[in-house]
Formats: sequence, C-alpha cells, structure tokens
Amino acid sequence: MAWPNPSYYLASKAKRPNLYYLATSVTLCSIFYIAGIWQHTRGGVANLAESECTQLQNISGVAPKSHTLDFDTHHSAIDLPIAPTSPARVNHFPACPTYLSEYTPCEDAQRSLKFDRVMLVYRERHCPEPNEVLKCRVPAPNGYTTPFRWPESRDSVWFANVPHKELTVEKAVQNWVRFEGKRFRFPGGGTMFPRGADAYIDEIGKLINLKDGSIRTAIDTGCGVASWGAYLLSRNILTVSFAPRDTHEAQVQFALERGVPALIGVMASIRLPYPSRAFDMAHCSRCLIPWGQYGGLYLIEIDRILRPGGYWILSGPPVNWKKHWKGWNRTAEDLNNEQSGIEAVAKSLCWKKLVEKDDLAVWQKPTNHAHCQINRKVYKKPPFCEGKDPDQAWYTKLENCLTPLPEVGHVKDIAGGMLKKWPERLTSVPPRIMRGSVKGITAKIFREDTDKWKKRVTYYKGFDGNLAVPGRFRNILDMNAYLGGFAAALINDPLWVMNMVPVEAEINTLGIIYERGLIGTYQNWCEAMSTYPRTYDFIHGDSVFTLYKDRCEMENILLEMDRILRPGGTVILRDDVDMVVKIQSIIERLNWNSKIVDHEEGPHHTEKIVWAVKQYWTAPAAATDQQGSKTS
Repeated sequence: MAWPNPSYYLASKAKRPNLYYLATSVTLCSIFYIAGIWQHTRGGVANLAESECTQLQNISGVAPKSHTLDFDTHHSAIDLPIAPTSPARVNHFPACPTYLSEYTPCEDAQRSLKFDRVMLVYRERHCPEPNEVLKCRVPAPNGYTTPFRWPESRDSVWFANVPHKELTVEKAVQNWVRFEGKRFRFPGGGTMFPRGADAYIDEIGKLINLKDGSIRTAIDTGCGVASWGAYLLSRNILTVSFAPRDTHEAQVQFALERGVPALIGVMASIRLPYPSRAFDMAHCSRCLIPWGQYGGLYLIEIDRILRPGGYWILSGPPVNWKKHWKGWNRTAEDLNNEQSGIEAVAKSLCWKKLVEKDDLAVWQKPTNHAHCQINRKVYKKPPFCEGKDPDQAWYTKLENCLTPLPEVGHVKDIAGGMLKKWPERLTSVPPRIMRGSVKGITAKIFREDTDKWKKRVTYYKGFDGNLAVPGRFRNILDMNAYLGGFAAALINDPLWVMNMVPVEAEINTLGIIYERGLIGTYQNWCEAMSTYPRTYDFIHGDSVFTLYKDRCEMENILLEMDRILRPGGTVILRDDVDMVVKIQSIIERLNWNSKIVDHEEGPHHTEKIVWAVKQYWTAPAAATDQQGSKTS
C-alpha cells in the first residue's frame, strides 16, 4: 500500500476552510451591496434597475434608440446655490481681537509716532511691512446695525456703529453732531456755517454758479464730518472729502457712515492721490491748513488738482479777520500777515480773486497759462515744473513748482479742452481722449466700454436682486475702474462709486474718470486703503487679481476687502476662470457665502464671476482682548 503524497494531502486540507471563508465573504458583501443600493434608491426596484441601466449606458456611451442625444447646456454656474462651506472642511481666518474693530493699517497711530512731525509727515500713510500684515478678520463692534438708507443716513447714524462721543462735546457749540438715544444726529452745522450747510452753500451759490452743471466735482480739505459734501449731493455736485485721523476722533468714519464719499488723508509732504485738473471746485472751511507757509506749497498742490477755470473757496481765518480776530484768540498783526501771505501765493499762481464777502473768499484758476508764462518775469517763484508727470500722485513728493497746463492755440482757449456740463459730461468723449493724451484710448474704445458696462450692470442686477433695489447699497467701491464704465452705468441709482485706478495699471485713466464727472483715487492693492473698516456696502473688481498676480499675496487683498466691507455687504469679482477658482477658495476661508457665475456672454467664456456676500457677525457683547482690557 502506497502512502499518498504528503504535500497534496496538506494542500487539500487547507482548501476546505478557505472555500468556507470565501463563500461567507461573498454572501455578506452581496447583502451589504444590495442594502446600500436599496438605501440610496429608497428601495425602489424600478429605480435600481433604472440606475443600473443608466450606469451601463454611461459606460457604453450608447443611448436607447427611443431617445435623441441632447448636447445643449441645461445647467450653468449661476444655478449653483449660494451657501456657506462646511466649517469642518475649511481653515477659516480667525477673528482679530475686539480692540482692532477700527483698525486702519496704513493710518495706525502707534506706527505714526516713528515718523517726523515736520510738515505732518507722521500723519501720512505709513503701511505695515509684509511680515506685519494681520491674517485675521476685523470684527464689527458689538451691536453693529445696518446703516440707515439714504437720504435718512445723511442726518442719522447708529451709535453702535461709530461708538465715539468726543465730537458731540468738542463741537457742541458748532452744531456738527448730537447724541440722541441710540443714534447720532447731524444737523448740518459747521464751524463757519452755524445756520447749516444748506444755507452756507446758498451763500456760495450767490458768488459762483452752482446750478448750470459747470461745477460737478469738488474736494473738501479738512472736511470734519463732511456736511458740506453731504448737502452738495442734492445739487448734483460730487465731493471727495478728506481729513486726517487725528484728535477729532472718527470724522471720516462719521462721513462714510452717513453715506458721503470720504477718505482719510492730510496735506503734508506728498501729493494728494488725484490726477491733475480733476476738480471743478476746492473748499476749505477753517481746515487749519497753513496755506501761506512753505512757499505756498499746499496752494500749489490745490492748483495742480484744480480744473482750468476752477474755484478755490476759503472761509474762516484769516478771511474777515477784522471782524473776528478777538474771538479767534489771535493778534490782528498775525492774521493780517496770514492773509497777505495767501494773497501773494494766489497771485504767483495767476489766480484771480473774484470776491470776498462776509466770511467767504473765492479765487479762480486761469483757463490757460498764456498770460502766466509771461508774468514769470515778475513772479520768479514758483517756476513751472519740468519733465514731471502731473498725474503721478502715489507717494509723490510735493515740489515748489507750478504744474503747467496744456498748451493752447489762443489766449481764450481752455487748456486741455472744454468740458461738457453735467450730465452730458458723463457720456461725452472726455477731452483727454479727444486730444489723444491717454495712450491707447480712442473715442471708439470709450463708447464701446460705456455700452459694455451698461449690459454688464443689467446682468449683475439679474442675479443680484439687491443691486437692483434702489437704496439697498450706498457706498460702492470699484477696485479697477479703467474708464469708470461701471460707475457710469449706475448713475441713476441713489449711490456713489469710488473709482480706484491701481498704480500698477498699464494706463493711468483716473483723469478720464474725473472728466466724466465721477470721482476716484489711486491705490496699490498690495497695501491697505486709507479708510475705516466697514466703509463699503458693495465692492466690485474686474481682473484685479490677474493684475496683482505675483505682486503680492491674494489672501492679503481679500482680507483687506473683508476689512472695508460692511457685514452683509456684497462682492462681485470677475477674472479668468482659473483665477476665480483660487479666489473662491480663499473666500471660503473668510466665511463669506459665495458662488461662481457665468460670464454675461454664456458658460463657454473663459472669464467667470465670483458673487459673494459677507456674513453678518460682530465682536461679542463683552470680551477681554489680547491687551487684557475689557471691551464692549
């Protein structure tokens, strides 16, 4: 008897349990698989069959003979719901400490102490270094409330939004602002217009024509709470108001909360961030600027930004000093010297003093420099500037030289070309384009751009119902304005747009924007803007992130947008699809609600739109900040 092969015996013994394990595993897997499908399809046999058939059809690429293939688009980016991303999946930017609720990075009081006090250099823009930029979201103060709608906002502001009572005490006699219950009220008073801004503007209107549309853009230097600019709006005059962040706490913040255009700024050692020939009218009502000092440097700067034939209006010291000098606590000799100094500088700039009546004095800039070039033989200073771009105004040092106006063919011609009166000015081809002084911009391009933005704004209002509601948004920012077409398309809505021209833009178009009767300023978006948190209700940006690609971190720009956007505010950004996807990934970290929307020309266009809404959130009712102090 032969013994069986031992290896065969061992192998057969091992196979028996393996077959049992295999059969058991297959049975269990089948049960779980069928149960899973039942759960997914809610147990419907017909649904299960249909699901499997559909999967087979998708794999094979063959459709049933009874159906026709449909290649039309039935879903687009606009169909995506606007919803917050799951917080478990996103690493959100943290909230900044409560004490930073009014943080303005480039106007920080502590940083300013490091700089020279001569000519107020310390009050100029001084931005943090890249390694000092905060990576957190600035909170609104506890109790922050959606501002009143215009025009009610002109006269009322919630105390919780700007919790500062200093001005109600300091300026109580001058009727700037009053505190009543839970709100501030703005009677429209000012240091030099105790009867109110409207009455004060009426007095100016008796001296120069404010009604015929020839005056559209104005600048208010040392604006206080910007009541002058606020009341000019009803007369179709758009004013840029500015004041430093100084001892009068929250001047500009009050102005913005009222729905009035304003920026933090100061006349110091650098040019104001506006192009030459921008404003029809400049105004100073006891603004405390030393106009006659430093060789008239500050009046020279006003001359640069004034349109040919534009007006400069001064009220307060030293105007009418013979009547007021005792109340001003200054000597008659001191005030007389100040007025003489201002008069001398104005003459050296070839300005004509039109009138001095009561507490108002008005000068007018010449319409060209034909005569001014001749009188340089008498007035040696300031000489005409040579070889300097008159529109360059970003950290550009002031110089004691007169910005020359464009050449004219006749002594009665207006330098740079005559502007249309408002509102025709908005859609007429601006003189800078007609003269070919802005490289690459033609009348045809201007008209096409105007038509394009009308269509785009109509499209925006289609998917953003709030933009279509008059009064829902008041303060609007356009981060890359180009020719101002976006703002022009919104001109009939009760809002204003601050048109930003990035200093990195290939073409400097801000002068064109002002010639249209719109307002704006220069900006480098690698830095913070000179404005308070929660300035804007709506932010728009066209190709901003493509422009700043490889220049600075995208997340820093978006964090700055979050800082200056109100809770509940809206953002529309348009850019290349790849850039849009990156933008949205950072927006999710800001805890905004967002979705990607197709281009107005359809889903096949490579440019897409991010539409986002900042969620409402505030600092807690009471919190201990990082410095150990308790805030509320």
